[in-house]
Amino acid sequence: MLNMRRLGEAKVDAPRRDCLVLLEDTLNKDRAWVVAHPEHTLQTDTLHKLDKLISRRINREPLAYIRGKAWFYGRFFEVNPHVLIPRPESENFIELLKQLVENRQQTADSRSKLQVIDVGTGSGCLAVTAKLELPHAEVIATDIDEKALEVAQANAKKHRINIILLKGSLLGPISNLKPPTSNLVIIANLPYVPSSLVTSPEIEAEPAGALFSGKDGLDHYRKFWHQVSSLKTKPKYILTESLEQQHKDLEILAKNADYKIAKINLLTQVFTLSR
Repeated sequence: MLNMRRLGEAKVDAPRRDCLVLLEDTLNKDRAWVVAHPEHTLQTDTLHKLDKLISRRINREPLAYIRGKAWFYGRFFEVNPHVLIPRPESENFIELLKQLVENRQQTADSRSKLQVIDVGTGSGCLAVTAKLELPHAEVIATDIDEKALEVAQANAKKHRINIILLKGSLLGPISNLKPPTSNLVIIANLPYVPSSLVTSPEIEAEPAGALFSGKDGLDHYRKFWHQVSSLKTKPKYILTESLEQQHKDLEILAKNADYKIAKINLLTQVFTLSR
């Protein structure tokens, strides 16, 4: 009760949940066990460990960084302050990608191998999940940050899959690769938060380069769509994520690269070639 009150006084959004999660991690027990054993007495060393974790949360360090992991699409992924914490809304990328594959299997496109490129992979949660859900696809992930690529590699190893990791800015690393097939899909969950939009102290603990993108939040996407327009072989589909109020501007950027909107699912957009 004391820890929940301390978290509440610090204006943490969900003090009871966070307290329970940190207690689960400290005891190495699941939620059901913790709730079913309210009489359990914590040893002094356990109390000390829990108090240190609670203090970090009081200082508004994101829960995922304290735990060293985050939940995404039914699996845990390693995270640290070098990478953005996976968001539930980004699971739409995987759902839409799977829908595109289902449609592909009903066409002649199914004869060639599916390639998925995750641009700005960060923790690798999208790339790794894509490979787990679509094991026959070739998955390539790019990121400009070496530390982020290390986290992505750790997550690929953790989930026992192989993906290709390349260092560089956006689509730059794939420019020297063998021309992609007609079954290339690019997923780009790029930074899109306007530089003045800080919604919580926790956001300030995440890497700014993975969140913010200029005054209107679209600087990264401008560069990305310019790179797309220069590709010799263009992907059939491109999936992006942005704020709803940015969708129209993003459609204009896509149009200039010969792409049109095919589908919108909350924050996620699917673009396809106009010609």
